[in-house]
Amino acid sequence: MTDNGDPRTMGRRTVIGGAAATALAAAGFQAVPAYAGTHGGHQPKTVRLSVLGTTDLHGNVFNWDYFKNAEYDDKAHNDIGLAKISTLVKAYRMQVDRHTPAPLMLDAGDTIQGTPLAYYFAKIQPITGGHTHPMAAAMNAIGYDAAALGNHEFNYGLDILRKFQRQLNFPLLGANAQDWTTGLPVFPPYVLKRVHVPGERPITVGILGLTNPGIAIWDKANVENKVKFGGIVELAKIWVPRVRKAGADVVIVAAHSGMDLSSSYGDALPVPENASVLMAETVPGIDAVLVGHAHLEIPERLVTNKVTGQQVVLTEPLKWGMRLSVIDLDLQKQRGCWKVVGRHSQVLNANTVEADPQVTNLLQADHDKVVGYVNAKIGTCTEAMSAATAPWEDTAALDFVNFIQADAVSKALVGTPQASLPVLAIAAPFNRAAAIPAGDVSVRDVAGLYIFDNTLLAVTMTGAQITDYLEFSATYFKQVSGPGPFPADQVTNAVTPTAPGGTPDYNYDIMGGLTKPLAYKIDIAKPAGSRITDLQYDGAPVGADQQFVVAVNNYRQSGGGNFPHVKTAPVVYNRQVEIRQLMIDYVTATGEVNPSTFHTTDWSLTSGGAPIVVNA
Repeated sequence: MTDNGDPRTMGRRTVIGGAAATALAAAGFQAVPAYAGTHGGHQPKTVRLSVLGTTDLHGNVFNWDYFKNAEYDDKAHNDIGLAKISTLVKAYRMQVDRHTPAPLMLDAGDTIQGTPLAYYFAKIQPITGGHTHPMAAAMNAIGYDAAALGNHEFNYGLDILRKFQRQLNFPLLGANAQDWTTGLPVFPPYVLKRVHVPGERPITVGILGLTNPGIAIWDKANVENKVKFGGIVELAKIWVPRVRKAGADVVIVAAHSGMDLSSSYGDALPVPENASVLMAETVPGIDAVLVGHAHLEIPERLVTNKVTGQQVVLTEPLKWGMRLSVIDLDLQKQRGCWKVVGRHSQVLNANTVEADPQVTNLLQADHDKVVGYVNAKIGTCTEAMSAATAPWEDTAALDFVNFIQADAVSKALVGTPQASLPVLAIAAPFNRAAAIPAGDVSVRDVAGLYIFDNTLLAVTMTGAQITDYLEFSATYFKQVSGPGPFPADQVTNAVTPTAPGGTPDYNYDIMGGLTKPLAYKIDIAKPAGSRITDLQYDGAPVGADQQFVVAVNNYRQSGGGNFPHVKTAPVVYNRQVEIRQLMIDYVTATGEVNPSTFHTTDWSLTSGGAPIVVNA
């Protein structure tokens, strides 16, 4: 095979070795021997088909943190972005022998949302105006063969999604994204790829795409009365046989649904959010699954289909382009037909390679434009807000977060049975260094108050449950007596059985009201569990049975921190909108942050009922 301009075959070599092999070895690639079994008393030819995969790219092309205005880094020193993935893909293609089928390249969804780069070309300079989406440009340059829809593909509405779809050189698949009335797929359910095998008939690979049913809840405003979403397992049972009947020798599913059975939306839908393993176990005819949605690194999981007894290989390559999955399927001819006889998968680490200059050069202008955007003025602030003292006193900075969350939920609940309930919100002091200055405010300034990619939910809770929740939160404080002054480290970050190194700041939650104040005191002279006093809403004691809507982030609602009641409380709002983006949108829309409109001192620390003083 020679180079012909197709990115899927460019640069292939006749031998394994050189720079490509070195790059792959550094990324963690382990060569696995091909299947060596026998059939019919002789040794048939084994052909290896490789499938490369990404998922949950979330708008990452460059290894760049737009909110920090610096190269991306985390505790594990991961790198991110399609430019790094492109280097790995090219290295893998180069080391494939010309007598071996060219590898396929797939994605399992959540592509066009998650960074300022993605936001800019959805909201500031929408691609509906004609600009090519940077994710489309990068994926086309890499040479993807197919991608599944993710739930975040629907965040910006169907017009943006359809434009993105038209810009791709490969199909965007979603067998369970169905017309509201007819039930027919509104995106291609699958694609057949015929892979050349020298000296043999081609291998026909069926690639089925399935997206997350939770879109019906999370993006209800964008899809209701237009698109509905069937269950992962239910639609796979319909479409896998059809893909086989259409001629597929191999069936690979790109599923935007986590491996292990669970649902963040409880029983709000009759089908689960995460069901990839269940699908592999119960739907006959699947050979491999590229898994997305859960943001986990799972190099390989083998499950046995309960109907056929055949193994299925599943892999999930973390998120944001940190990893590249490699699925190896060994095939042999049996009665004239290709059959998978061996399967294996692994992941490669993108932090071992340099970014592909072809991709970075292609999109440098887009990147520079967005860097300018996040550092440009989007509004003003009438007075400086700092989170430095947020763990021990009521601050405007955290009141701002709570105001944004509660306001978004309140507006979304109009016309629902919960519209008349008081709305509260919960926030934690994520970053003591965060501050919004007086005067000009940039996107980066606002984002610093909310450094995590949490999305917004709302649940209903009773007054008694709120008391329990606040008592649990107050275990963050060490027990002291007297008025102080105390240094902050003598009061905060208490050691507990579940936090032997001290309770982190992000596990101290502050609660506030939207239209009326929620006021309370925390008496840290008392033992944990009996510290909340004078809990009032709008000046009246909170009743044990009084009903509230509480805005909360997805980490907390899913059980993060093990706070009481919130995980099992009824969910009344969940559109998977990032809280950080809601804050940026508010400043952009209003042009001003004025703490006097949302900041009141509603909670305080006491000792024996008397105020205490804490110094930073």
